[in-house]
Amino acid sequence: MHMADALLSPAVGVSMCAVSAGAVVYAAAKIKKEELDEKKIPVMGVMGAFVFAAQMINFTIPATGSSGHIGGGILLAAVLGGGPAFLTITAVLIIQCLLFADGGLLALGCNVFNMGLIPCLLVYPLLFKPLMGRSFGVRRLTAPSILGVVLGLQLGAFAVVVETLASGITALPFATFLAFMQPIHLAIGLVEGIVTAAVLHFVFAVRPELLESAAAGTKIPAVPMKKVLLILGVLTLVTAGGLSLYASGYPDGLEWSVEAVTGSSELEARGVIHSAAAFLQKTTALLPDYDFPQEVGRSAVPGTSAAGLVGGALTFGVAISCGLVISAMKKKAKNKAA
Repeated sequence: MHMADALLSPAVGVSMCAVSAGAVVYAAAKIKKEELDEKKIPVMGVMGAFVFAAQMINFTIPATGSSGHIGGGILLAAVLGGGPAFLTITAVLIIQCLLFADGGLLALGCNVFNMGLIPCLLVYPLLFKPLMGRSFGVRRLTAPSILGVVLGLQLGAFAVVVETLASGITALPFATFLAFMQPIHLAIGLVEGIVTAAVLHFVFAVRPELLESAAAGTKIPAVPMKKVLLILGVLTLVTAGGLSLYASGYPDGLEWSVEAVTGSSELEARGVIHSAAAFLQKTTALLPDYDFPQEVGRSAVPGTSAAGLVGGALTFGVAISCGLVISAMKKKAKNKAA
């Protein structure tokens, strides 16, 4: 559900960038006070890399000609807590935008809002946590996971439609666009919800303290973390380097909806700001569309595999760096207070 720049006016795009930037500052300040401890930092890195890799696998939605991929917001929030999850998914989206040209640069703020803020800072605390209650259990994970993901995607899809309406994109009439966006993202949400529940069942079975500390906003107890991090790391490598090659070739839910309304999966963006954003993104894109540029030619390593491994590694590094910076600021504040 990565929005392209052509779906937005400059005013809406810039405004949403400001909103999302404010949310990042809020989340960083919040976890600086209460949610982050040093044991959670490597978990941020591994989970961020895992979500990056998992987003590369588009799964076909039967009988629609469309596909979907996981958003990962609820999954990250359940393991990390809302604030750390939001910063981690923001790192994923920034790397996807700048290095792989996935989602427009002008649309980055909207994508962070729709795919990060809504699930991590709204749906997770207001729906997932109340449904889970205080007592965790394998059986109680399934319903909150599915309902949380479905609601997050429904709200995110609705936000996309509202953002195009506010941008004055006349090619996408509100009611018609909405009629395609909501049902297809309901189907995608059901699949992602099942995947999210399965991953959380595994995490709970191996290291239940992760989910419990995330829900309570407390430090992770002094328990061994190597096993769960190693398994998730291996899954990330396998997903990024191998499974990503078998992703569905059908357009995702957003592209499918745009094509159903307009007859084309892409709209034409015009104007100086759109052109400047496109030029800047083209300059920074290392592997556009998760493949080697045409002028590079063939390689022994498929472009998709290279993109998955590079993107996963960068996400791991950026997420950990964010955690380390906030942790250092937290220690400095404590020392000053003392």
